[in-house]
Amino acid sequence: MHASSRAAMEESRASLQEKSQGARSRNHGDVLLTLADELFAVANLLDSQPSLRRALSDASVRPDDRAGLTRRLLSGQLGADTMSVVETVARQRWSRPRDLVEATETLGTEAALDAADARGELEGVEDELFRFGRIVAGDADLARILGDRSAPREGKTALLDRLLSGRVSPVTERLVRNALTSSHVHNPENEVERLSTMAARRRGRSVAHVTSAVPLTAVQEQRLIDVLGRLYGRTMGLQVQVDPDVLGGLVVRVDDEVINGSIAARLEASGRRLAG
Repeated sequence: MHASSRAAMEESRASLQEKSQGARSRNHGDVLLTLADELFAVANLLDSQPSLRRALSDASVRPDDRAGLTRRLLSGQLGADTMSVVETVARQRWSRPRDLVEATETLGTEAALDAADARGELEGVEDELFRFGRIVAGDADLARILGDRSAPREGKTALLDRLLSGRVSPVTERLVRNALTSSHVHNPENEVERLSTMAARRRGRSVAHVTSAVPLTAVQEQRLIDVLGRLYGRTMGLQVQVDPDVLGGLVVRVDDEVINGSIAARLEASGRRLAG
């Protein structure tokens, strides 16, 4: 997002936080889940209606008039809290119409994570997202279908419902369904990983993605957590994937930084030196 849209996003986020704080203080996780559902529905509407998102991002129209348009269109279809957040979104100055879609999706995601927090499910949601990301990464056909932006939203939704319904928490189900049926999804594995990382940050943790040739013991995991915590100066969590192709050692990724200590990498480096 450009500067004006980033500022608009912060104002919109402040409106959401005002609504969610009261619900969280009363442990009203279901209220927050409804808020998330409604924000996702508005994002889908904006995504499917280019003329509407252009109208709501038209800087030549007064902010109160843009908010009034949302009331006329959506009053009676949204709860009072959602309506207030959506009106705040409409009042902001956005760099481009598409930013409204992305902002409303982000607000829906944050409301869903607030719901997980209020329901005491945040750790479980993080783990479920990580595990589903591994499923997508390991199934090329599934990744291709979910990453096909020309595929109809309804078909993807039905597929995800079959995969997730009754197997994960309602929060995880909503997060994955919204992220992977969005028209601008590029890489489904990365999208699910992004959600898992957002959940981890809500718990005050950074995530190290670890690839090992064999499963790590609890002692090994704790030792790695301690080492990474000292290295990065913050609380760390691990998401471990077993991949025999690394042969031995570990590949650790934290954000965009990769520490490749695998035997496969060392053999590859040795081969390059010999060839040179």
